[in-house]
Amino acid sequence: MSRNADTWILTAQCPSRLGTVDVVTRFLKERRCYITEQQSFDDRHAERFFIRTEFYPQDADFDAEAFQAAFAARAGEFEMVFELTAPDARMPVVIMVSKADHCLNDLLYRYRTGQLPIDIRAVVSNHPDLEALASWHGLPYYHFPITADTKAEQEARVWSVIEETGAELVILARYMQVLSSGMCEKLAGRAINIHHSLLPGFKGAKPYHQAYEKGVKLVGATAHYINDDLDEGPIITQGVEPVSHADYPEDLVAKGRDVECLTLARAVAYHVERRAFLHKRRTVVFTR
Repeated sequence: MSRNADTWILTAQCPSRLGTVDVVTRFLKERRCYITEQQSFDDRHAERFFIRTEFYPQDADFDAEAFQAAFAARAGEFEMVFELTAPDARMPVVIMVSKADHCLNDLLYRYRTGQLPIDIRAVVSNHPDLEALASWHGLPYYHFPITADTKAEQEARVWSVIEETGAELVILARYMQVLSSGMCEKLAGRAINIHHSLLPGFKGAKPYHQAYEKGVKLVGATAHYINDDLDEGPIITQGVEPVSHADYPEDLVAKGRDVECLTLARAVAYHVERRAFLHKRRTVVFTR
């Protein structure tokens, strides 16, 4: 799931217009930049164009600021919003958890082994249970308990950590609290949640046990950007795993955990590698 270690990334989106691919490729050629990967999509319903390009400069004196200034002048004609990402970029991240450790443990492993280009600045939880796991990785752990009466105060403390750490992405790795409308608005486009894909059929406690009673043949997970509609934000990735009559509730839970870990890791990778584009209530995701 990793990108080439020596390539820059140029991502952009704009209204659908003739010449949108050309403005990117021609500019890169003029700047002596070699394209190693390029994906684009024109959404005819939204009349919106999306493009992602990986490239490396063939000149040793590549100036990123001059590149961006020159491309901004060219892209302005197309009302193109763009971003340039350096090869060594590691996105600052805060992870939020409750008691379940499987998604956090998976993210920490991928972080430790360099599979995810992220810089985890802190782990925040409404329970103390996972502090030892975070501490083993040398990460600050903030335990902020929450009740119905202290929700606003608790979220203010969480927001302070996000701001102080400079986090550009918040990962809700099985954080079992509903964020307020105000918090969702602050984190729009930069917070990813994971949940099982048995919704909306099996709500509440023990969803896998409910699914077992109904004889389901698939379990899965959905990773999405958060919004003010509970578990209904723009979807980034989904995963499924077949199950059968021979699988008991505990088997469904175990398989569900596995697919949650992989689905969340993919969503985070797509986001930090600038493969996920958010437009209104939908996403465009350029997978590898």
